[in-house]
Amino acid sequence: MARYAYVNGRFVPHTDAVVHVEDRGYQFADGVYEVVTIVGGRLVDEQGHLDRLTRSLNELRIAWPVSPRVLKILMRRLIGLNRVTQGTIYLQITRGVAPRDFKFPKHVESSLVLITKRAGAFATPAQLQDGVKVITIPDIRWLRRDIKSVSLLPQVLGKQQAVEAGAFEAWQVDPDGNVTEGCSSNAWIVTSDGTLVTRYANNLILNGVTRLSILKLAQESGIRFEERPFSVEEAYAAREAFVSSASTFVMPVTRIDDRTVGDGKPGALSGKLRHGYLDYARERGAS
Repeated sequence: MARYAYVNGRFVPHTDAVVHVEDRGYQFADGVYEVVTIVGGRLVDEQGHLDRLTRSLNELRIAWPVSPRVLKILMRRLIGLNRVTQGTIYLQITRGVAPRDFKFPKHVESSLVLITKRAGAFATPAQLQDGVKVITIPDIRWLRRDIKSVSLLPQVLGKQQAVEAGAFEAWQVDPDGNVTEGCSSNAWIVTSDGTLVTRYANNLILNGVTRLSILKLAQESGIRFEERPFSVEEAYAAREAFVSSASTFVMPVTRIDDRTVGDGKPGALSGKLRHGYLDYARERGAS
């Protein structure tokens, strides 16, 4: 079956989807992106992703290439063309095409690209049964991590370190020894007294849309939680740990570096939140 992408006003075969060599996303990483999960052919937490996209565009002073209403139509059209019932849709907006110059170009239209990806499953049985490993690495990123920028080279390097260490993810660590977040996920622990902990959202982390939904679910379920920094040492001593993102939901972590988390098995609270989020995605969070 043919696969399609959307590039600047046209639905085109995926193999023919190209952008200009002077697109500022290509030359300057001057752009932003979002990844939205598709479950049952519907978009999960769509409004949360569009709200964050709006914020990222405003912070970088990039104009909308189309209205949010039209973007929703285009996303659904592409999902339909590619017949995706489970997977993700990636959308990227850059400042546009202009002769290479650092300052903002004038009278240039923003570029918009949409692509979809199917997913047979969002986690393997082994990952859910045994949990995954994360490693810790220094956080070497810029100081505006709250903007979902396409400038991801530090995360690329971190992900490669994780792969080479046989790990699922790398947790980035600030100069004070506290975990900021994963390279493509938010980081969570459960303390010995059962308190759920994740770092508060400011300019030093990306405020995950899935993260926000998990916090709402925790509040609705009466789960005690704190938004604060936690150290690597505290993570080592945690009862449970997990990562969250649009494509992993809640993924249990059972090993951090060379240390076993808790009893080495996915914890009860992590499992409860994963099932709770999946129910939410199917029933309340999809549109």
